[in-house]
Amino acid sequence: MDSTITRGLYRDITEYAATTPYWVHKLAEFWTEAGLLLFGVLFVVMWWRARGGTTTEIAVAVLAPIATAIGYVVSESLKTVFDEERPCRTVTEAVGSLATCPPVGDWSFPSNHSAIAGAAAVALLLVRPKLAWLTVPMALLMAFSRVFVGVHYPHDVIVGLVLGGVVAAIAMAALRRPATSLLGSMRTSRNGLVTWFAGPGRG
Repeated sequence: MDSTITRGLYRDITEYAATTPYWVHKLAEFWTEAGLLLFGVLFVVMWWRARGGTTTEIAVAVLAPIATAIGYVVSESLKTVFDEERPCRTVTEAVGSLATCPPVGDWSFPSNHSAIAGAAAVALLLVRPKLAWLTVPMALLMAFSRVFVGVHYPHDVIVGLVLGGVVAAIAMAALRRPATSLLGSMRTSRNGLVTWFAGPGRG
């Protein structure tokens, strides 16, 4: 990937980041990881709510984290194709990154954090569209924070967001029918743990 595409924008963002208060630095660093945890919590909450719903609802809720994982795998696979070095190592005219620069070999394009955020946001929207007010800003902030702390170019996170979202949507659509069939069977199982996971459901 041609890193000159957003090199200047990366420099501008990191220079601005350096002028912000120390607590903003720490908050940005914290959010890049905490956002992933919060998405995980939302997956659990949506699954728990869906246990009392229709078989299709529980199937979609169970698929959400799976689709997100697929988005991550696709993103990670692309990294080995492009081998783009991190901007915190190559943009020497920029200020130092707020976060520790990842080691050599941990490539920059696309951003895995952003791919996960994009995939999770889209997957959760398919589970519960009303969550858009929360999941979309979360994903955007996670992506921006990766540039803000200095470990990704802007094009890394933009492509990561779109890639994750598209892959998650495709995965959810492709797996929805078999997942619904499987969860329907699980709900009639005599195994207590299986029926607890699938929930009593309705309709």
